[in-house]
Amino acid sequence: MSKKIDAALKDLIKALKKHADAVGGDAVSLKKAQRASAKVAAAASNYAEVVLVKSGVGNPFDDMIQPGLQPSTIESLHAERDAIAQALTGPIPSQKPTSKSA
Repeated sequence: MSKKIDAALKDLIKALKKHADAVGGDAVSLKKAQRASAKVAAAASNYAEVVLVKSGVGNPFDDMIQPGLQPSTIESLHAERDAIAQALTGPIPSQKPTSKSA
């Protein structure tokens, strides 16, 4: 195994263990859990980058489902936000007005 891949793997395993410790107890600190999650994400990104550079193989995490809102929900929320902003201040600069006033 490549030294860089081995080092990235060890960092990822270490980050996962810290994450498991942060979220596995009876009382979970939100700040610790968020920090641990960010470290896992950074370590996973680093691992994927090192693997890509060394082998040309794509990101092994690409097929994973991303947590959070569905894209359709996000689009709906953006449209609602834009409609409220338009009602309060007029057309949003990035949008073209739908009708011309005389």
